[in-house]
Amino acid sequence: MCTMRVEVEGLRAHYGNEVLFDGESFELSGPGLILVIGPNGAGKTTLMRSLLGLVRIDGKVFINGVDVTGRPERAGKFVGYVPQIGPQDLAVPISVIELLSSSLRSKLPRGYERLREIIDLLGLREVLNLPFSSLSGGQRQRVLLARALAPDPPILMMDEPISSIDPAGRETIIDLILDLSKGKLLILSSHDPALFANHSKEVIALNKRIVSIGPPGDVLNEKVMREVYGRSLILVERCLHVVDYHGAY
Repeated sequence: MCTMRVEVEGLRAHYGNEVLFDGESFELSGPGLILVIGPNGAGKTTLMRSLLGLVRIDGKVFINGVDVTGRPERAGKFVGYVPQIGPQDLAVPISVIELLSSSLRSKLPRGYERLREIIDLLGLREVLNLPFSSLSGGQRQRVLLARALAPDPPILMMDEPISSIDPAGRETIIDLILDLSKGKLLILSSHDPALFANHSKEVIALNKRIVSIGPPGDVLNEKVMREVYGRSLILVERCLHVVDYHGAY
């Protein structure tokens, strides 16, 4: 089995004029699901982009022992990334098959064979020749997941992967994510902790810094959740509920 380890030392991330995180150091290893939670603007997207070398940071990031700090081309050798979809992504005139083919590191037959397997697994064959911008939210999300899976990376990072998927398709994607986490280190952000909490190896709770990190039983409690979500948290008969809008930050 491939090595699956992310080590972070002294993380501070620069987002515009703001600095997120407070010199935190931590280590994540797989396989297993790492759930990243926090309110809108807490830094969930920034954390992932920091690990991938896509934003300026102070500190160091090592993936499988390799220093990838500020080097997305190095991080990309180990990590498949499923980002949130922004308006700029829909403005690019590219078909689904062109987008998927561009993700292959190897143009050898096995690479294309694996891509065909993923296309069938995610039910994308009928949309291959359509413009990416013409797809529904759920279809676009499946295409981005297929692109990330095509090189068969040992680590996956997924930023709000079910936020734009209709309820009918949500269960299928959740089941696929949980199955993938059995063989990969899968770091996933979600604005709804309840969706993945019971299946997570560890939880990272953010609010512009890491408030708590550890097993779900140590993190998902009233004290930590109130510190993370503040007024977005309500208590109903001893059950915690998060009321929050999601977004990239």
